Amino acid sequence: MTDAAQSSEFVYVTFIRTTPERLWSALTDPEQMKKYWFGMHCESGWTAGSPWRLLFTDGRVADAGEILESDPPRRLAIQWRNEFKPELKAEGQALCVMELEPADEAVKLTVSHSIDRRPSMFIKAVSGGWPKILSNLKSLLETGEVVLTG
Repeated sequence: MTDAAQSSEFVYVTFIRTTPERLWSALTDPEQMKKYWFGMHCESGWTAGSPWRLLFTDGRVADAGEILESDPPRRLAIQWRNEFKPELKAEGQALCVMELEPADEAVKLTVSHSIDRRPSMFIKAVSGGWPKILSNLKSLLETGEVVLTG
């Protein structure tokens, strides 16, 4: 982001009792994703320059973009645009960065989602979704079960 006064950002930090490799796998494997992302999943080659798509359970594209940076199991940066709500799509490209850092017996996961506009309906939307998704991810990796199903 070039000008903080003209950008919006959502940051979520959680600690998950797992390994960086296991967390990276959960963040990039479509079958694991479906378990904690309410049936949705991402498709990508997970390398810099690869296209990226988030799909609804019926196959429609929810969001799309490109992998900007991929450094397994440490950092993933995705150029991200909403594809199903015209008012969110009109806001253009956002940036989602996931950083994984070992922290004792856990991994610190930081998810930052930002866009060059203020205010942003898109950032408002992701700020409601990420806590649910990441709570499910944490619970799934630590207990084998998600906490939210709908």
